[in-house]
This record gives sequence, C-alpha cells and structure tokens, in this order.
Amino acid sequence: MLEKYKKHQFLFEELVKRDFKKKYKRTVLGMAWSILSPLAMLLVMRLVFTHFFGRAMSHYTTYLFCGNLVFAYFSESTSQGMTSLLGNAAIFTKVNVPKYLFLLSKNCQTLINFGLTLVVFFIFCLLDHIAFTWKFAFLLYPVALLMLFNIGMGLVLSALYVFFRDIQYLWSIFSQLLMYMSAIFYSIDSFSPAAQRVFLLNPVYLFIRYFRSIVIDGVVPNAGFHLLMAFDVAAVVLFGCWMYRRYNTEFLYYV
Repeated sequence: MLEKYKKHQFLFEELVKRDFKKKYKRTVLGMAWSILSPLAMLLVMRLVFTHFFGRAMSHYTTYLFCGNLVFAYFSESTSQGMTSLLGNAAIFTKVNVPKYLFLLSKNCQTLINFGLTLVVFFIFCLLDHIAFTWKFAFLLYPVALLMLFNIGMGLVLSALYVFFRDIQYLWSIFSQLLMYMSAIFYSIDSFSPAAQRVFLLNPVYLFIRYFRSIVIDGVVPNAGFHLLMAFDVAAVVLFGCWMYRRYNTEFLYYV
C-alpha cells in the first residue's frame, strides 16, 4: 500500500489540488465557504429549533454545533466520494492506476475542510464557556474513525454508483432520513430505554454522541462504546475494500 502511494504520490497530490480548485472555482470567498457553510446551517438550526428543543438544555448551541459538524463532514465526504470513481473514468480507463486514489483524494479534501471547521468549533466552545480539559485529546479517536468510516462508505457508494446511477437519488433520501435519526437538534433522553438503544445502530449518531460526551459532559465513553464504533467502521471498510477487489476489472465496462 505504501509503495503504491509513493509510486503514485504525484498523481494523488494533483488530484487533491484539482478537487480544491474545482470546488471553489468562480467563487468570491473560496475556501471561506468551508467555514461559512456549516456556520450558516448552525445559525438556521439554532433559530428554528431552540424554541422547541433547547429551552431546558445548557450549551444548546454547542450541542447543535457538535451534531452539525460531524454530520456535515460525513455528508460531504460520502456525497463526493460516491462520484469519485465515475468522475475520473477518463483517467483510469487510459492509465493503470489504483482506483481508490480518486476516492482518497476526495476524502483528503473534505478532511481539510473538516479540520478548518473544527478550529472554529473550538473557538466557539471558548465563547460558550466550555472548559477545555485533557479529555479533549480523546476526540482524536472519533475523528480518526469517522475518516475511515467515510472512506469505507465512499468505497461502497462509488462502486454501486458505477453500476446503478439511481444510487445518487436513493442516497440523498437516505442521508436526509439519517440526519433526522442522528439526534442533531434534539435529545434522546425523553425516549424509552429500548428506543435509545435503537439510536446506537446508527454509526453517525455514535460519532456525534462521542463528541458531545467529551465536549459538553466532560465524560469519556466506556470501552463498550469504543468497541461498538470500531466494529461499525471495520465492517464498512472491509466491505468497501471487498467490493473494490471483487469488481475492479468490471468497473471498466460500465463507465
């Protein structure tokens, strides 16, 4: 894997640069939109949902920001990753290069955007009088797993998109449903214990809950929670890798 990266390092770097230029082409603010977009969404959600859900919740805006931050990264990475293979068909049909490089370049770009927004998030925590402790170091765990999870989902979605163009519409609908099932703007405390356990089946909710637990509650989740997150990520990544290996040659016939 490392040898292949070194061999195609130049191509990978050029793909990342190209993705950045393409995304912000003909925009006045350029990369600033990476920060302004989630902040604008946060403002809208705060105005809409504070009256209904945030009256009795301390640090509700930070609560919203955690959910919006994680879900925005997931949504952007998977949406762009889904088209990464088909969008670069003109390259890999002519040159023999690892096809996963196109997906990784997309994820590299979205990870940088996420990092910029994360800096703003930490500044916002200071303004919201959130106490920074040594436990914030544990945020590296959900960030690393979320990055791998997005890559795994990208592998699956990009492979499916080559064979079934309808997947883009199905994924748009599913993402919308997933957003409402991730407790971004509401708390699950009012739900029954059985219903709360159902939320644990949603990997995106696990990442959001981990962030909130560290940032707002100052509590490190238990070992079982860590293992559950790792299991979800491993399952998705392994399945995505299997799909790429299984259909590697067939991609050429459907692009």
